[in-house]
Amino acid sequence: MFLTRTVSRTVITQLPRSLCPLTSSLSRSFSSTPTRCNAQGQGTKVIQPTLGVAAAMKAKSDSSFQPKVQIFDEFALKDGVAVVTGGNGGLGLEMAMALAEAGAKLYCIDLPASPSPEFLACAEYAQKLGTSLEYIQADVTSQSQMSSAVSGIVNKHGRLDACVAAAGILGPTETSALDLSEDDFRKVLDVNTTGVFLTAQAALNGMVKTGSRGSIILIASMSGSIVNRGHPWVAYNTSKSAVLQMARNLACDFGKEGIRINTISPGHIYTKQTAAVLDKNPKQGEIWAQSNPLGRLGQVHELRGVV
Repeated sequence: MFLTRTVSRTVITQLPRSLCPLTSSLSRSFSSTPTRCNAQGQGTKVIQPTLGVAAAMKAKSDSSFQPKVQIFDEFALKDGVAVVTGGNGGLGLEMAMALAEAGAKLYCIDLPASPSPEFLACAEYAQKLGTSLEYIQADVTSQSQMSSAVSGIVNKHGRLDACVAAAGILGPTETSALDLSEDDFRKVLDVNTTGVFLTAQAALNGMVKTGSRGSIILIASMSGSIVNRGHPWVAYNTSKSAVLQMARNLACDFGKEGIRINTISPGHIYTKQTAAVLDKNPKQGEIWAQSNPLGRLGQVHELRGVV
């Protein structure tokens, strides 16, 4: 069963979660030693950790049980290792910062030879928080480069707990399908679809190799599920629709390894990419804002909690 929630116009598709038991002390895959957990053979067996209602019932029946706020521990990534593509700016960098603030060591992979001023500021800030944010130059459309980058991280730490595939491009914004070149169409699919697959593939290899019960998040788009009326974005929309199906397949293939694969489909979010569109057509911003329930464009920081 798939669960889909809508936040403003951002859609989070949650695919089936493994029923593998949590590791001790709620550390899940973030314990000091990676734990392989195979879901096969569990059938309808339900693992009930002592959380929430179960914790309250335990306290009621056992006077020695000490109540403790645990919700923040469930989302803590202390000692975890995470990779974010497209992490030099925009959504990718904001998501990387959220994971770093949760305690993970972050590696951001992007195409530019050197990191942006925003990234350098975030890396310095991460150090002050007691964690790290490192930049790796690589092309997500290259299988060898992605494999090398991610395997290097895995070999260094002996684990990989999370991966966010956020690298993506919009492509031509005003070119009709009648005139769209083969090269432009292929480039968008190369980055947005092939690049996401190669990122997920590299992460999966690292997780399976180390027995890490990791989480992979593929950044899709509402445009993978709807049509952006008035915008001839056939290549972009096609690429994001493919990401949604990709996640379904990979989630079913690797759920038995205890690896979770989900998608996030942002709606109209104000980024440098969307700003480029609005610079050419300022009135478009108001149209997009009015299509959101809150009557405004989303902000990148509003996806921090989602990721």
